Order: sequence, then C-alpha cells, then structure tokens
Amino acid sequence: MFRKISTFLLLAGALGLVLFLKNILFEKPTPPRIIDRLPTADFIATANILDLAKETNGMLQKNKIAVRDFTTYEFLLGQGKMYGLDLKQNVYLFGNEDGNWGAMAKLSDSSKIMGGIERLKKFVKISDSSFNDQKFFFNLEDKSYLHYGDDYVLFYKGKDFRSILEHVVTAQHLGIHKDWKRFLAQKQFKNEHLVIYSNWSKLKALGIETAMFAHDSDSSSFKLKSYLKKKNPLYFKQKKNALSYASSEGTQRMIDVHLDVEEFRENTEDSMYVQLLKIGKKYSFPIVEFIKAWTGDLCFVEGGLQKVKEQYIETVLDEDFNETEVRREKDVLVPTYSAMISMNEHGQMFLNKLMNKGMLRQDGDGFRFLFSPLLKMSKNGNVYQFYSGASDPKLVPSFNNHVTWTDKGTKYFFSIDSVTRHEIFGSLHIPVMRLFQRNKLI
Repeated sequence: MFRKISTFLLLAGALGLVLFLKNILFEKPTPPRIIDRLPTADFIATANILDLAKETNGMLQKNKIAVRDFTTYEFLLGQGKMYGLDLKQNVYLFGNEDGNWGAMAKLSDSSKIMGGIERLKKFVKISDSSFNDQKFFFNLEDKSYLHYGDDYVLFYKGKDFRSILEHVVTAQHLGIHKDWKRFLAQKQFKNEHLVIYSNWSKLKALGIETAMFAHDSDSSSFKLKSYLKKKNPLYFKQKKNALSYASSEGTQRMIDVHLDVEEFRENTEDSMYVQLLKIGKKYSFPIVEFIKAWTGDLCFVEGGLQKVKEQYIETVLDEDFNETEVRREKDVLVPTYSAMISMNEHGQMFLNKLMNKGMLRQDGDGFRFLFSPLLKMSKNGNVYQFYSGASDPKLVPSFNNHVTWTDKGTKYFFSIDSVTRHEIFGSLHIPVMRLFQRNKLI
C-alpha cells in the first residue's frame, strides 16, 4: 500500500513538473506596451490630439486659418477611425536639439493603416524597404520614415531611423525607458493636453533636474507654461520692492530683472554660477566683476526712434585753400535706449573693466556700448542709468521679472511667475494673429 502511494505521488510530481516547465517553455511572452517602445531624446512629450484640437479650434476659426476645418475634433476623430489610429489615446513625441524627431501613436486596427499610406502616395513619393525583417516606408527627399506593428505606428524624421526602429521592435514588456518613466510619473501639468519634458544637456549643466513645458492658448495668444526644478537650492529669489522703467505700446524690446542675489554671489561652486562663468569667458565678458558689483536690478528698454544732435568734424578749405577742421552738429534719428542697473561699491570697477575690454567706451560727454548710439549717464545712489534721450527716464516701483522681445514683427513675452527654494515657474506668450500672418510658428 505504501509503495503504491509513493509511486502515485512520484507520478503526480513528475506530471506537475512537466506542466510547470511547459508553461515556462511554451508560454507566449507578454507583448510590450507602446510606452515600453518609446525612444528617449533631448525633449520628450505627450499630446492628446483630440483635446488639443478642441482647445485650439477657436483660435484657428477666429483667425480664419485655411486648414481650420481639417483640425477640428470631429474631422480628426473620423480620420483616425478611417485609418486605424486610436487618437483618444495620447500620442508620444521625441526630438533632439539637432532637429531629428519622431512620434508614436496607438493603433486600434493595423489593417486600416495601409489605406492611409496608399492615399499619401498620391501626393508624396513613398518607397518601402526592410531592416532586420521589419518593413518600413520612407521618403528620401525629406528623410522621413514610417513603420507600424500590430498596435502601434512610428513616424520619424531624421538621420537615425535604424537605431530608433531597432529600439522600438526589440522592446520588452515593462521595459519603459527611465526618462519616460520619470516623465509620466510627474504631477506637474497632469491635466494639460500637450506636455514636454526635457533631458537637454544644456539644462542639465545648469543643475536643472526637471524641466517641463505645457501648452495653453486662447483665441488671441499662444502660451507655453514652464516648470524648472533644481536639485540644489536656487540661490536667488524675487525682490519685493524694486525700481524699473514703465513699458509702453512702443516698447520693442525690454529686459526687466529684479532678484535678490546676495546668496548667489557667495556660492561660486553652484552650477548656474559656473555656467555663467563659461558664457562670460566665451564672449570675453567680465562676469566675475559683474556678479561682485550687481545688486539684482537690471532693466533695458528699446522702442521707437528719437532725434538727437550729433557732433562731427568736417574738413573745409579757406580762401587760400588751407584745410581747417570745423566741429559741426547735425540731427540724426537713433533708437531710443534706456538702461538701468543697480550696483554696490564695486560698480565703477565693473564699468572700468568693460572700458578696458572695449565693450564700453567714452565719446565726448557720453558713452557707447559696442554699437549703441551715444548715451548719457547718471548715477543716483546705487542706481546707474544710461539713456539716449535728453534726460534720465523716470523710475517706477516694480517687482516683475520678464522679457519682451520683438523679432521680425512678432512680440514675444516671457515672465518668471514665481520662484521657490528649488523651483521656477514661468510662461512664454506669443500673439497668434501675428504668427498666422507670417505663416510661421517661430
């Protein structure tokens, strides 16, 4: 009896082992998710195309943009269903500083996508090829590529397609790249329709461990909200009471900065301080002397033209044909410049350094910064002003930190909205009407 039971147990154990090994050896591996396939890059992003279409359609309709009817929620949803794209899911984007970029989207029905490719062939020359038994389509003229699998589609434009394709097709389940894992776990901009996360080396060099940007817009302006987080403390903060110039409609360019930099000045090993030194060295700017003298206020305004008297020397001939030099004056139109900077007792030393390097030079009773018009200078306490008008501009109370910059007719506005010990929140505004008139985004 004991012998029969032992034999039965042995057979049962052997059968269980066979079944266990069968499951291990023949079990179909779990396919990777689309997020497991995503390549990393300097900038990675998520976009909900349908929600983005809802948000931006009013802007496109108001400005009567030609393609507005092709970017509506209903049209895009219909096109997605027609060609097997699941646009209710996020589209994932990735791009590098060098201009190479790509996107991946979820497929609801991969059998429909060939219909979209055949339709594209009517407008664009498309060829097909394969790499490691993976078929793809391409257009050599603009170096664009398309590949799709059972549940995903990849679009790429750039010079590294083969390495991107290999990463996508060899991905493993739960093998999401650490950059995407960290990005998707972020709480900032969780409900935004377009969110960009940066791995850019130039931001990393500044000690920025997290950099994120989110899209926001209405019918009149495009807004890019920004969030920066530094691993080590930010050794500066916003000033509460400061002086500045008032902006006006004629202001073309304005830099308005008001920061408490006392702690920053003492932390010379900070990553931002080190990077400023490198930038200063590159342009031969005396950054050490600047930081030593600067007390945190800096304002520059350019806007419009003004008529000023400019002296010049003219050589004339007298009755005996002898040359004589005569000092004369003429009216000239120059850009209206005003600049203000607050400096401590080391301010004059900094200005002397600029003069030694030829960045600032004295011209008669005035001064010139590089190629600027002739500027007058005044000093009141710790405030230095340089201006092209007849008298020094009026200073008004301010606590803003922002930049207004006009380029090719488009006026951009960037502001630092708040600063904490480790974080900076800011925003960039671009007027969409002017952008659409130029038919360019930047």
